[in-house]
Amino acid sequence: MAATLLTGMTITSCSNFLEPENKSAGGQTADDRFSADATQFLTTAYSSLKSIAYNPSLYQQGTDLYINTRGKSGGVYNEYTLTPEDNGVSSLYSNIYKTINYANGVISYAGADSNLGHQARFLRAYGYYLLTQQFGGVPYVTTYINDASREYPRTPLSEVYAGIIEDLTSLYNNSTLADQDHNGRASKQAVAALLAKVYLAAGWDLDTSVNNIEQGTYSVNSTSNFTQAAQWAETAIHGVNLTMSFADKWSPSNEGNAEEIFSVQYERTGYPGNSTDGGHSMQNNYGGYYGDCTTSGQKNVGSENSQSEKSMYLFEEGDKRYEATYMTTMYNGGKSGNVANWGTEGYYAYYNVDAAKLATFHIAHRYFPWYVTEAEAEAEFAAHKEQYVQGDDITEVTADILTLPNVIKYTFNADGSVKNKRTQAISDYNVQTSNGVCVKKFDDPASEQVTGNNTYRDIVIFHVSDMYLVAAEAYLMAGQTAQALTKINAVRNRAGLESLSSFSDYENTYATSPSFQIRDIDLILDERARELYAEGHRWMDLRRTKQLVRYNVEFSPYITSAKAMQDVSGSGYKLYRPIPANEIEMNTAMTSADQNPGY
Repeated sequence: MAATLLTGMTITSCSNFLEPENKSAGGQTADDRFSADATQFLTTAYSSLKSIAYNPSLYQQGTDLYINTRGKSGGVYNEYTLTPEDNGVSSLYSNIYKTINYANGVISYAGADSNLGHQARFLRAYGYYLLTQQFGGVPYVTTYINDASREYPRTPLSEVYAGIIEDLTSLYNNSTLADQDHNGRASKQAVAALLAKVYLAAGWDLDTSVNNIEQGTYSVNSTSNFTQAAQWAETAIHGVNLTMSFADKWSPSNEGNAEEIFSVQYERTGYPGNSTDGGHSMQNNYGGYYGDCTTSGQKNVGSENSQSEKSMYLFEEGDKRYEATYMTTMYNGGKSGNVANWGTEGYYAYYNVDAAKLATFHIAHRYFPWYVTEAEAEAEFAAHKEQYVQGDDITEVTADILTLPNVIKYTFNADGSVKNKRTQAISDYNVQTSNGVCVKKFDDPASEQVTGNNTYRDIVIFHVSDMYLVAAEAYLMAGQTAQALTKINAVRNRAGLESLSSFSDYENTYATSPSFQIRDIDLILDERARELYAEGHRWMDLRRTKQLVRYNVEFSPYITSAKAMQDVSGSGYKLYRPIPANEIEMNTAMTSADQNPGY
């Protein structure tokens, strides 16, 4: 962490208003200012979450659910060729420690037992939770650092977990935090959710032992942490039943709803800089390429983190989460380049035009899930022929049935009748220009016609259905199978699926090799994949549950054997990210012996 501190964690990096240089007429110092009111410092700590809440490369890639398409390589995260010099890893490590140090600064100035201090302690604990899931044991620092200190030894993982749990438990029992908050501030519900996550991770990391990492087998040596995880997840659920539809939960007009526990806040209105690139890009990272958004009227997506073959078959027929997760109908834009009509004629018309009018719009691209038959698709074409007439911007109207091993592709004549029907191997389909559905969960209907960071949807960190599945996993690991199944069925029922009477009743819809046998933990992970698709949990979920190697070998097109996830000597698997090289170089209390296995 020393390198982190030396390159930006001091107080001078917070913003202009945090500079220690005495510029006030009254000679007020930073200590004077923040001792009197550390509110602005806390604002900086909250704002710093924007750099760590969303990271598709490190939070999603290198798993079973996402691939890069249109001829793009897998990259170092999918291929597990990253090194300790990787900039993405170094930036994440540094940015998390910035949040931690800002939080420690608030605590230093405002006091650990003040309301500001309570919020800061939650932010600090969240930062350390992310670090443990990505890096394992790390330097655990709970004092504010605004100098060039360089000696921070790596703390054993068990001690980091113990520190987080002790602090959060005290925070829940003794803090002045609100019971709930849906506006991006720490609350007791958020503390309980984080405690559930930490206890669950501690149970896996400290109380299970690996039998065979390639097969994903393990033994449970103690259930105490898992029992605590289940109890805290129940507390975080806060009595909220899953009665809201999945589509309404993720509707852009329903931010801050009753299922949201904690989120990172964004606001387009009043943004002090250039609003066209001051947001984030979460809506632009899960799907194919649909043309230049500035002229096509389609959403700007870059063919990264597209549906893997497993993801294509992950959702069974009747699962309402499919249509709520993916944009299956894209509408044709207005006159080419007509910025004034952006959002009402092309992709975003889905949100901004009433349903009756939308039913008359031209279609640009239509995507059917794997379980739709050719007869069903063709009946739709006939019934809505006028919508498949070519519009102004998209020169070729297409419709695809996303089935394996071959995608069934349709193109249309000028009058909306079917022009051509053919099959295309999925391997070829994934290198074409428009390759499959995109995720719509994070769409911002007010997006401007630009290619930059123009999403101002809040980034949800914790929500209630996640806690249902955390509870289910914790109950399963604690040997309480019936309670686990109750939580799973609540999630499935909301999605329109029937309850399972046992774990063995579960039948996956995606293909597996004969050696890959579905186990109880796979049901949990499949439900998490469907419920939390693209939210940024997958890599940590697979690492935590000891399935990272097993799932990559089985499902990733980039990993052909477990050896690909080892270092060159074959002495260790890459089950954590590498400790950044500059950290080991600059931190006088760390050496190469502190590097994680596999690097």
